[in-house]
Amino acid sequence: MLFFDGIVGLAFLFLWLFCLLEAITADPAQIRNLPKLAWVFLIVILVDLGAIAWLIAGRPTTSVRSLPYKGNAGVPPEYDRPGRAAATNPDDDAAFLAQLRARAESQRQAAAEQARRLRAQEDEPPRS
Repeated sequence: MLFFDGIVGLAFLFLWLFCLLEAITADPAQIRNLPKLAWVFLIVILVDLGAIAWLIAGRPTTSVRSLPYKGNAGVPPEYDRPGRAAATNPDDDAAFLAQLRARAESQRQAAAEQARRLRAQEDEPPRS
């Protein structure tokens, strides 16, 4: 019986630690029903009841860790700023298109130079 009580006690300890760490690291904008600090105090003061309340009523519905980036899914964090007008389509981004044009032009010049060198090699008389 004592062994079983120890296992149940450890399970509640791990549940409490899990909920406390999750409440501390959760994004405040996604926590439900109470502010983040209130949930942390509730979990610390009420221990097991606070942990169970967190799981039922406070935990974010979608895990932030499952998303590739915080905020706008699929958008790097440096672009997720209010007021930033970011192109949604690569064809609308002038800097990206200018970079593509410059790269294509340098590739054309390199190919033309290589073709000139090949023609010059073919036109040379064989060395004996």
